[in-house]
Amino acid sequence: MSMEIKAPSFPESVADGTVATWHKQPGEACSRDELIVDIETDKVVMEVVAPADGTVVKIIKGEGDTVLSDEVIATFEAGEVSAASTAETTAETVVDTATDAGDVSGPAVRKLLDENNLSASQIAGTGKGGRILKEDVLNHLQSVPAAAPAPAAAPASTAVEVTAVAPGERHERRVPMTRLRSTIAKRLVAATNETAMLTTYNEVNMAPVMALRSQYKEQFQKTHNGTKLGFMSFFVKAATEALKRFPAVNASLDGNDIVYHGYQDISVAVSTERGLVVPVLRDTDGMSLADVERGIAELAKLGRDGKLTMEHMQGGTFTITNGGVFGSLMSTPILNQPQTAIMGMHKIQERPVAENGEVVIRPMMYLALSYDHRMIDGKEAVQFLVTIKELLEDPARILLEI
Repeated sequence: MSMEIKAPSFPESVADGTVATWHKQPGEACSRDELIVDIETDKVVMEVVAPADGTVVKIIKGEGDTVLSDEVIATFEAGEVSAASTAETTAETVVDTATDAGDVSGPAVRKLLDENNLSASQIAGTGKGGRILKEDVLNHLQSVPAAAPAPAAAPASTAVEVTAVAPGERHERRVPMTRLRSTIAKRLVAATNETAMLTTYNEVNMAPVMALRSQYKEQFQKTHNGTKLGFMSFFVKAATEALKRFPAVNASLDGNDIVYHGYQDISVAVSTERGLVVPVLRDTDGMSLADVERGIAELAKLGRDGKLTMEHMQGGTFTITNGGVFGSLMSTPILNQPQTAIMGMHKIQERPVAENGEVVIRPMMYLALSYDHRMIDGKEAVQFLVTIKELLEDPARILLEI
């Protein structure tokens, strides 16, 4: 039975998407609910799975093509397909998905050639009219001597691959910017140009939190079914308490209106291969430290696996980003519009500080709070950051809410 494969239904805030990676090529058998193609939108990567056991017959939208909500992107045949018809379909589809009459390969083949630094002239095409099929490229790669093995085809990624080059060779590699990274770039530029962004800094003595974590981390992990006690949960809870005391920092801008939120939904920046995403922990006021740790771990895993949905990304009243995990000592975070503020955590580093007239060594962390000065006064911003500092340097105050 023949059926259509359609793009997902996009939310109103998403106009269209881009075909990122076809995981199944024409003629390849697939099982029900097996991943067929990734559709990349401005915010997330959405997966399209097989509607039944069967075979992808024809790809209508190739990798890099723009698709609309519920647009047909491929045809699918449920049930088994003979080997002969599979080979014929594969060849026909490669011809159909070629971009112009002078091209000798389809999008999937061109992608495979680019990933392995090959040119079409190196491959003998066995398709109709001498066109190059995916199997031709794979056969060529298998025939390459073992001394210079070629990497297998991999899903699209924004990470720059390091390739071995001869000494003195001036090597360049050009790759298109993904839709997600392009959107991130536009939003960051817009935040810089459209807001009166200002950053205030402070530093926090992490010794009390580190001592508490060291004392209870094993018992915490046993009590909460393997959930590890990290530093982020302390910062999320401290930020939640500070947001309750300074509502302007928890607000957002909607046109000429300031929207004050009576809840705390904290966005947590997660670094993925496709770019930086900020999924949301909702109602953090009602979450325990263990709930926060589990929530962050789950969101981070979904981000790395490319399985974050629109529901995970929408909303958020305040953002926390942790550049310290990469070794950043100090930075200026950029606002996550329409939010009014974002806090940056940094590397914990032992430094000499003065306590009671004596110089002592303490594990210190710089905190940075970037805020929109149109909506938050400097006094509020400084007091907000000082509140977080005080809560972290005396963690019992977080539990007591004092």
